[in-house]
Amino acid sequence: AKQPLSDVEDGLLAHLNANAEIPDSRSFASSLGVPHKDVEDVIKRLTAFRIVESADITKETWVLTDEAKGYAARGSPEVQLVAAIPPEGASKGALKERLGDVFDIGMKAAAKNKWIGFEKGNKDLVLRKVEDTRDELQEQLRRLENGEVIADKVIDDLKRRKLVTKEKSIWYSLKKGPEFVAKRKTLATDVTREHLKSGDWKDLEFKDYNYGAQGQPIAIGYSQPLLEVREAIQNIFLEMGFSEMPTNMYVESSFWNFDALFQPQQHPARDSHDTFFLKEPLLQQHNYPMTILRK
Repeated sequence: AKQPLSDVEDGLLAHLNANAEIPDSRSFASSLGVPHKDVEDVIKRLTAFRIVESADITKETWVLTDEAKGYAARGSPEVQLVAAIPPEGASKGALKERLGDVFDIGMKAAAKNKWIGFEKGNKDLVLRKVEDTRDELQEQLRRLENGEVIADKVIDDLKRRKLVTKEKSIWYSLKKGPEFVAKRKTLATDVTREHLKSGDWKDLEFKDYNYGAQGQPIAIGYSQPLLEVREAIQNIFLEMGFSEMPTNMYVESSFWNFDALFQPQQHPARDSHDTFFLKEPLLQQHNYPMTILRK
């Protein structure tokens, strides 16, 4: 079962009280049998209260990919391939069925090392050209897995084969802070009705306000659903090449309002508009194209 953070905190403070410092938070987490993340959370909390002082230790390391972990356990593809070839040779199909995904990778690497060959006149039969092979790739991967330092040239080769990735590790060294106590008091965060009735508020220690903390996001400023739909339709027409007409015209020609939109003369949609028919309409002084005037 997962230990409560309060137990982790008690263990950390007890260790500091007895030993004055913790040089490596990772080792301390292992000694408690808890994830390093739990210890990290406790460190950040105690640092905020100045109970402990912490120093970050950062290190970039190369770690094996899942593919590389398989090679470290079972051997490199090229060595697996050579080991699978009997003295009389084996067909590519049989080897691929036996080795699966590592067959193609193993074929390229083994051919490059001149560990395999083919029967003359039969390129499907794979022959083994060496008896014993040293699996240098597996050795390198195991050394890296154990935390050993290996040459940059080897790292470059492993990177090219996408067998390693760089990982950033952060841990902490700790010592007692100016407000160190072997057992931390729980600070009050609010004055309750019970505190006021009993008078306990006079003796309570309150947690300091964090004026730099971010407030809770306020759910305001959302778009109105109908306006979102209108905007979506508007964008569709604009992307098709249409342009918008001025919207500040309170009186519009029935031609543009109805006919240009292909609304039939007796369509009920026309009833929602106030249409005025003038006996002697006065045309605006514009040079309208004759085709429009005829309409």
